[in-house]
Amino acid sequence: MIVVGTFVGVLVIVLGAYWLVVVRPDAAVRRAMQKRLRPSEETVRKAKLTIAKADRSEPRGVGLIKSLQDLIDQAGRKTKVGQFLFTTFISGFVAGLIVWVGFGVPIAGVVVGLGVMAVPYLLLKRAASKRMWKFEEQFPDAIDLIARALRAGHALPPALAMVGEELSDPVGPEFKLLYDRQNFGMALPDALRSFATRVPVLDAKFFVTAVLTQRETGGNLSGVLDNLSAVIRERFKVKRQVSVISAHGRITAAILSGLPPVLAVLQFLIAPKNTSLLFSTQLGISMLVGAGVLQLVGMLWIRKIIRIEY
Repeated sequence: MIVVGTFVGVLVIVLGAYWLVVVRPDAAVRRAMQKRLRPSEETVRKAKLTIAKADRSEPRGVGLIKSLQDLIDQAGRKTKVGQFLFTTFISGFVAGLIVWVGFGVPIAGVVVGLGVMAVPYLLLKRAASKRMWKFEEQFPDAIDLIARALRAGHALPPALAMVGEELSDPVGPEFKLLYDRQNFGMALPDALRSFATRVPVLDAKFFVTAVLTQRETGGNLSGVLDNLSAVIRERFKVKRQVSVISAHGRITAAILSGLPPVLAVLQFLIAPKNTSLLFSTQLGISMLVGAGVLQLVGMLWIRKIIRIEY
């Protein structure tokens, strides 16, 4: 009964927090949107400006919340921070509760729960890294398309719209968002700076710097973009070579990092009575904590060794 009561109480708290963080703000946004979109030409015109100003001035959060939202955007997910945190907490709580009740070891339930809660964040970070890698690979094609459009006589905003329509994810949607923001009233320099902030890729910052410099000083933007595209292709080639050279170190790091947890799970399945001593005695808990700290230090050290700056 204590376990059931604890589960129900925590569930009520989590659902209440979910309503306050996710459901209530979404309802307020929908009401504000319905109020703005009245069948009046003047209201519709002001609504477009309001959308751009809100996107520029309203913060999505502070500190860790904003960083997490940025990571979600980089991964191309439509999930909000509240929904992500709610799913993460519920999955970890349920997994920890199952281990606690099933094996009767509270510390094992806590460890498993924390481990399961870390999985969504790691998957999200991996998805963001893969999407940014794909963005770097497609970005020279986008710059070439913009340069050809400029040589054909188009202005920069229509060229950005062409990239958004012609190229696939992730470059296409990012440039479409860039075009939509400046099209709905945000100044082009502000939209470009927001693009460079949203996409944490050095090549994107080069592109924004080149465009803003050309707008201030003048010059042949299509020629600048052609040179920039060639430089980016060479940088990406070097990056692939670095990835190949460091492949052995990364595989070694993965094996050394994953071997202790896998052996611990196998030992627990083979001899659960012997392994339970690690969770039920003070000496065993101290050994687990020390092993976890040393494992974390080793992973960070190996990560620093195999990370090559270029």
